[in-house]
Amino acid sequence: MSLIKNLAEQAAEAAQTLAVLDEQLKNTVLLDMARALRAHSFEILNANKVDMDNAAANQLSDAMLDRLKMNQDRIEAMAQGIEMIATLPDPIGELRDMGKRPNGLNISKMRVPLGVVCMIYEARPNVTADAGALCFKSGNAVVLRGGKEALSTSKVIAEILQTVLKHYGLPAALITVVPDPDRALMMELMQQRDYIDVIIPRGGEGLINFVTDNSKIPVIQHFKGVCHLYVDKDADLDTALALLLNGKTQRTGVCNALEGLLVHQDVAEQFLPKVAAAFSQHQVKINACGEAAKYFDACTLMEEADFGQEYLDLEIAVRQVEDFTQAINHIRRFGSHHTEVICTTNELTAARFQRTVDASVVMVNASSRFSDGGELGLGAEIGIATTKLHAYGPMGLESLTTEKYLVSGDGQIRA
Repeated sequence: MSLIKNLAEQAAEAAQTLAVLDEQLKNTVLLDMARALRAHSFEILNANKVDMDNAAANQLSDAMLDRLKMNQDRIEAMAQGIEMIATLPDPIGELRDMGKRPNGLNISKMRVPLGVVCMIYEARPNVTADAGALCFKSGNAVVLRGGKEALSTSKVIAEILQTVLKHYGLPAALITVVPDPDRALMMELMQQRDYIDVIIPRGGEGLINFVTDNSKIPVIQHFKGVCHLYVDKDADLDTALALLLNGKTQRTGVCNALEGLLVHQDVAEQFLPKVAAAFSQHQVKINACGEAAKYFDACTLMEEADFGQEYLDLEIAVRQVEDFTQAINHIRRFGSHHTEVICTTNELTAARFQRTVDASVVMVNASSRFSDGGELGLGAEIGIATTKLHAYGPMGLESLTTEKYLVSGDGQIRA
């Protein structure tokens, strides 16, 4: 049996052990996982230094280096995310009454795990802990195939979590790391539909497309994050500037960072000079349409087809729009269904924006950086789905489950 098939089969067998675990034991295990990550931070940082040195030698982009980097704060964030997951209600076994049929059959639905989840990801070693904890609490085994740039860090994090599992007599295969980043093995992994129930890729657009095109297993897609802030004619401009700076400059190499700014023409003359001054201080590169360009000393003039890019850097596209409708049309054409934000004091406009915009997260007067499972109360996220089957937006515990029908009768037969 090949390495990949063996790993997948072991994960599927391990998943069966979770069916008999009660919520209290799951939470105890999770809290010990959080403690173990803190206790072994030295080993995580040492492994991450190896990955960071290799990444620098291979000239990875600043965005990739940012995603790859571990420090004490990020280890603490992983641990706190696991602790929050432990506080959340266990969705498994939750019943939903569907009523009683005229023939006397009682119908209900029970929430159940997906089974085995496969994560394919690039320079995001925190995914190892987030996915491991979320899948464990939701009753799923997980197979983790990280990119070569994060392999050392991911393996150490997984080994720490596996040690906790084994301490409680649980199979280490509940959290499995593919130890070799060879792309041929990834291809084989995507064919294991007898053992793996769903694949969730996280990374660049090229990776998502590759997995979608080659997998024989259902894929929950997490495409790029082209997120916009629309500054409405009724916006509080100080609030708008704060949202813009936080969304663009607080952390650039993440999918919930702002990549586009849309400004209503009625406030452009007041607002865009403030943007120019602030972005000059933060050394943000400006790409602007003809109407907006006049407010910036230095910018790249954009054509219509140039919009819709994910910069993942101190760079942004700026467009002046005539009205609400033009802003919506721009988002419809150039957004990526990830996160869209409006700044306005008009409640009717805000409600209309949230109803109209097709994105997994639609915000009013809040930074796009809150589009994150931890910030939205999920503890952590396994990804942000930008397609609608079978989840949309940050995926937490419930998104890693499905429902089965329970039918109870007293001998009914169909005529």
